[in-house]
Amino acid sequence: MLKKSISILVVCLGINLAMAQNDILLKDYEPRSIYKTQKTTIEKAKFPVIDMHTHTYAKTKAEIDQWIKTMDKFGIKKSIVLTTQTGAKFDSIYNVYSKYEGRFEIWCGFDFTGYNEKGWSKKAIKELERCYKVGARGVGELADKGTGMIYSKPTAAIGMHIDDERMKPLLKRCGELGMPISIHVADPYWMYEPIDKHNDGLMNAAKWKIDTSQKNILLHAELINTLENAVKENRETIFIACHFANCSHDLSILGKLLSTYENLYADISARYGETAPVPRYTNAFYEKHQDKLLYGTDMGLDSSMYQTTFRILETKDEHFYVRELFTYHWPLHGLGLSDTILKKLYYENAEKIIK
Repeated sequence: MLKKSISILVVCLGINLAMAQNDILLKDYEPRSIYKTQKTTIEKAKFPVIDMHTHTYAKTKAEIDQWIKTMDKFGIKKSIVLTTQTGAKFDSIYNVYSKYEGRFEIWCGFDFTGYNEKGWSKKAIKELERCYKVGARGVGELADKGTGMIYSKPTAAIGMHIDDERMKPLLKRCGELGMPISIHVADPYWMYEPIDKHNDGLMNAAKWKIDTSQKNILLHAELINTLENAVKENRETIFIACHFANCSHDLSILGKLLSTYENLYADISARYGETAPVPRYTNAFYEKHQDKLLYGTDMGLDSSMYQTTFRILETKDEHFYVRELFTYHWPLHGLGLSDTILKKLYYENAEKIIK
């Protein structure tokens, strides 16, 4: 009788465990590392840092003052603020941030108003030159996720890509003015794949995906091709491909471009969650292309954000999660980059392309 009761209990427990497993939703899955491995807390970057990819997160004087305190705490000597703005909106942002001399460099957007009209390029150049006179020292973040240039304000340029003939005079003028162009092309590769059980980025797919059914949309490889065309045709203009050019899944795509074109760089912003899961592969890429990579964040202002990026770059910590920043199911690993690479990544490469 006792054996029978135990057997029934075991069966019931098994059923309950199976039901519990079936009741866990993918969106609620939050694994915690069971490994008792090294955990390093980075109080300050090992070397001075220029953050090549931030935005206007801080809106008030008090918020900017707090941002600067955080920058000082973690060794960020300058942040490049990519406003995407033109006109009066750019001027108002510049007037606020330029008061903090040396701490911020403010970049403008392109004015795409009337981009389908004859003579648009000349008007856009005129506004670019005006922004430069105000104080803009670069352009960004431009963006094309397949439908055209969508980030610059006040007007998106649907159907026009970075290698469009209408863009050439504008890109050329950037080179003449010494204004680097920060551009986001495509998005992580898994976003183009079917949302099914085989999709490696499925944890984020409910809110972050590309609708590949849109009419006339360019897909990943086509977008990378538009970037290459623009870089190739404007050798005197510096281009910065944001987020590893969204080639985290195959860094050799970006690597080939970096090796081919002297005027192309890449920032590493907002793709730590995609590259830290494969540390040996990523480390080898940093080693090979150390002269072309730029530190960037693009993840807000919190202290934990800076700490996590430095932990990934500087330490050899293994198998950890940072749920407030990355919602993949993939664990993170430190890259343990050398001092030589860190110096180039943190500030030396940036100093080659900003005034």
